[in-house]
Amino acid sequence: MVTSYVRDRPIRALASNLSDSGISMSAISMLAPPPGLVVGIELDLPEIDESIWASGQICYRTDDHMASGLGVRFLAMARSQARTIRDFCIEMRRKNLGGLLARIRAA
Repeated sequence: MVTSYVRDRPIRALASNLSDSGISMSAISMLAPPPGLVVGIELDLPEIDESIWASGQICYRTDDHMASGLGVRFLAMARSQARTIRDFCIEMRRKNLGGLLARIRAA
């Protein structure tokens, strides 16, 4: 789950993709912010005790009947939290690649 703060109003969203430079997420269409807007982001990562806080700019928005897909580019965050995101992404890639290699070897 991700919480973005648009004009000090919290908007909950589901994260679908995370990198060290940004995040893709889905939010309810009527609440989703427009492209270009700078928002605050609060991100909770699995197995990480503290929330990640960052500011980000909405790069794109694709609307559906109920949800909007949003792409957010991180603009600023504490170095320690940027490192936490980077390490989390590296670990997830390592786990995914390990699973793929195991399936290839088994075939």
